[in-house]
Amino acid sequence: MQRRKRLAAIAATAGAAGLAAATALLLAPTASAQGESLWVNPETQAAEWAAENPNDHRAAMIGERIGDTPAGTWFTQHNPATIQSEVASVVAAAAADGAAPILVVYNIPDRDCGGHSGGGAPSHEAYRDWVDQFAAGLSGPAYIVVEPDTLPHNCADQNQRQQINQSLTHAVQALKSASSQARVYIDIGNSAWLEPGEAAGRLQSAGIQHADGFAINVSNYRTTQEATDYAHQIQNIVGSDKGAVIDTSRNGNGPLDPPDPNDWCDPPGRAIGDHPTTSTGVHGIDAYLWVKLPGEADGCAGAAGQFIPDLAYDLAQAAGPDWPGDLPVDPTTDPGDPTTEPDPQPGTGDCTAEIVVTNDWGSGWQGDVHITAGDASLNGWTLTWTWDSGQTVSSSWNVDLSQTGSSVTASDVGWNGSIASGQSQNAFGFIADGSSSTPTVECSA
Repeated sequence: MQRRKRLAAIAATAGAAGLAAATALLLAPTASAQGESLWVNPETQAAEWAAENPNDHRAAMIGERIGDTPAGTWFTQHNPATIQSEVASVVAAAAADGAAPILVVYNIPDRDCGGHSGGGAPSHEAYRDWVDQFAAGLSGPAYIVVEPDTLPHNCADQNQRQQINQSLTHAVQALKSASSQARVYIDIGNSAWLEPGEAAGRLQSAGIQHADGFAINVSNYRTTQEATDYAHQIQNIVGSDKGAVIDTSRNGNGPLDPPDPNDWCDPPGRAIGDHPTTSTGVHGIDAYLWVKLPGEADGCAGAAGQFIPDLAYDLAQAAGPDWPGDLPVDPTTDPGDPTTEPDPQPGTGDCTAEIVVTNDWGSGWQGDVHITAGDASLNGWTLTWTWDSGQTVSSSWNVDLSQTGSSVTASDVGWNGSIASGQSQNAFGFIADGSSSTPTVECSA
């Protein structure tokens, strides 16, 4: 059985007016010092709905968890006369906030094989001209996903497939030429759609050699771990120099289980997933991005692209109380509930820490650092250790880390500095060059 998903045709091409008034990023960081901050578009349907309905019991949850989270700005209309200015407005607003926007190019002819998100440019020649105008509005850093679902679909004949491949190659080259800081990824569906070898072959025919890599799981629900494994299988064929970005916008609970033919189309019980970041700490995965906008229907709960508050609220609430960020109080919960544990009180005290190796590929490895508070709660921590065999930290996340020679110093970044007495926390992670190592870590509060 061919397993497909379709996308909501998201009418999210933001106009120039009001874009510069971007809302602040969540207190939970979008990236470490080694990564790039991702832009929060204040004019998504979720953000605007939350702002316009402050007294609705769903508004705080939707605003905090969806409206204030970096997500994709989709360009879905064939508008050659205005696309340059629309792109320029978005990248200018993002630049004013010191962040990189997530942009989605979605206008190829016969888009979605005429399904829920059908449409697109009237011809491939017109599409390529439109892409050139898109590129003319581009500047600075951006994460760009090119034509979700186009490559994995099977509705094109041989001639049409050739036209698609030529158009995708043209798009990648135009976007990369327009801005040296733009990172461009060709979409290749999800891990339940094409076998890795087939996915790799289609990417190679569509110009992957000119792109930074490929995008997977857009608008789908496959777990981050499953998507990561799938990406690595594709990279084993197309080359390890091609990175992957994973759409984590709605994969917090994984796919519907047991699956059914409509598991791609607004399935119940799903949840928002990992917060977007350009510092995933996973080898070969350049970023977790919210490409699909949570709360905008796939075509089953409502018209494709329609914002449905109940859909958004259910996705946000299902992520649970530990989802990253400062969480709003759910008004349906009694604040006086004695079963609710109070937040840990700030304090100082002793602590211990250890490095845990989570991945090792020979020339490098990934480590997590676990910290345990002693008799008193921590309100900030600093760790030091010394490598034994010349290891070097090449990237890190959720930490202020420096290395001099073989000596490493790591400190909290504020939001992750508080640890309750006797509690352990996976505080941060890093990528290191050289052989894996677990030296003794000194912890001070």
